[in-house]
Amino acid sequence: MQNEKPWYLSKTIWAAVISILATVATFFGVPIDEAGRQGLTDGLLQIVSAVAGVFAILGRVTANSKLI
Repeated sequence: MQNEKPWYLSKTIWAAVISILATVATFFGVPIDEAGRQGLTDGLLQIVSAVAGVFAILGRVTANSKLI
């Protein structure tokens, strides 16, 4: 693989996490269908992407060295 990205921006990782959580929730009696899982995955990925962007900006603003 040539392109790299942080693990938390991976749709595959988030889909797997949501799948595990949905399975556990179903075990406890909370019904979650496939469309609900997809919606949760998309929503969480958008939130994580937004938070990562905020941290990137904050990191640059608070950095002690210049970009060249």
